Amino acid sequence: MEKVGDAYTLINIVSKRVRQLSSGSRPLIADTEKMGWADIAMTELVSDKLSWETSEFKNTAPVYTANLRRKHRA
Repeated sequence: MEKVGDAYTLINIVSKRVRQLSSGSRPLIADTEKMGWADIAMTELVSDKLSWETSEFKNTAPVYTANLRRKHRA
């Protein structure tokens, strides 16, 4: 919660990443043995492996879009 701000954003980010993982995307962390997709997504988030953008539209409730991009490794 500290990284994303609120529960709805957290749910959106994790659920989008779970969909990506279940569709064949590779995990961004090394040790995923005995972890489910949600555990992997949460660990990636906590490890700063994911980035996202929040956008708001005028006269509507905030809409959160999880643009999950791999961070470049140096």
